[in-house]
Amino acid sequence: MKQIILCVDDEKTILDCLKQELRNAFGEEFIYEEAENAEEALEIAESCSEEKASLAVVISDWLMPGIKGDEFLVRLHRTHPTALKIMLTGQADHSCVERVKKEANLFAKLDKPWDPVKLVECIKSGISLH
Repeated sequence: MKQIILCVDDEKTILDCLKQELRNAFGEEFIYEEAENAEEALEIAESCSEEKASLAVVISDWLMPGIKGDEFLVRLHRTHPTALKIMLTGQADHSCVERVKKEANLFAKLDKPWDPVKLVECIKSGISLH
């Protein structure tokens, strides 16, 4: 089964950068998807199930227009409970992060600007635990 890493951020440059870093680290091991908002990300997640692909990792910003990252990850957890969830943000509210840990099994919160090595290590350790 194909495994997918989904990156969600309202800034296209961040998505491009994340995708490049992940490709450099993991090569063809994953399919890389991106969404510029939570609604689009939820649609991609739904189509993963229909295409017999597994949503392995979700990396989401917190501060986005429309649905914020905490609400998105909680909703996503209902349909994809085994996906590794990482919040990558510069300004997440502490209570929102705690909510995602409790309600969506948040694996990690990383601050922007992020360290690419730490992000890759975080993904590798999270996947090894699954």
